[in-house]
Amino acid sequence: MYIVTGGAGFIGSNLVKSMLDAGYDDIVIVDDLTDGHKFVNIADLEIADYLDRDDFLKRMDSDTKFVDDIEAILHQGACSETTEWDGRYMMETNYEYSKRLLHHCMDRDTPFIYASSAAVYGASPEFTETPENEAPLNVYGYSKLQFDRYVRRLQPESQVVGLRYFNVYGPREQHKGSMASVAFHFNNQVIEDGEARLFEGDDEYDDGEQLRDFVYVDDVCDVNLWFLENGDKSGIFNCGTGVAQAFNDVANAVIDWHDSGEIRYIPFPEHLKGAYQSFTEADLTALRATGCDVEFREVADGVEAYLDQIAD
Repeated sequence: MYIVTGGAGFIGSNLVKSMLDAGYDDIVIVDDLTDGHKFVNIADLEIADYLDRDDFLKRMDSDTKFVDDIEAILHQGACSETTEWDGRYMMETNYEYSKRLLHHCMDRDTPFIYASSAAVYGASPEFTETPENEAPLNVYGYSKLQFDRYVRRLQPESQVVGLRYFNVYGPREQHKGSMASVAFHFNNQVIEDGEARLFEGDDEYDDGEQLRDFVYVDDVCDVNLWFLENGDKSGIFNCGTGVAQAFNDVANAVIDWHDSGEIRYIPFPEHLKGAYQSFTEADLTALRATGCDVEFREVADGVEAYLDQIAD
């Protein structure tokens, strides 16, 4: 039995699909469906079972047979809203919950692959997995960093893998609202208004030329599966393409797919100044050193695959 927490969310539901496609047929999704709209992400997935996030912890604490049957936990569940400033809620959801799962896995030598985030780097110009580059700009980034630090401190003997996701985009993200990818928003804007709206320049960047490492969700899933199949590899690794591209590139890929639309630049929001990553680019040295050979798509190819899928 394989557990995917956050399995009704964006990356989690895509990961479950990838696992099913790869032949893993005993998958249990753990999530919180208080927002029932997320059901559409898993309605087409032939899973073994679904558990509420709180009920799952109770089973982990009380049902020995259930715990012994777990082959691996792929922990994608989290509050991923970078604009959420309720630190108590964020630390309970992203830190304390993760610690409980980690200790269950360590006690039984169960592989534990979890979602970290490039938000741990904040405004750092360097993106290697070392403490001197870690300076989050918000409490979400801090919650992810503190769990990474906790893992480093324990130095588990069983497989524990943290994947620092960069800017992930792709299908099954429609429930995320304002936190959905820019590819999602640009697509909707072009459909509705015939234009993609990008921020004007800031932090010495020209209009729409802020740079991010945009990574297609299927490639992220492939990295998770690679570690699942290589149980002797552990550590904390960046999960991005290794190549920063401009927001203009994403907008132009969307416009090219539709063969219509234009770009309009809007003022950079005051509330984001000082709390916004204008540049991210994954250093893949550590990831590649493990032997992970997953190839990452450039924006033009990823956006095309994304829009082809949601247009079907």
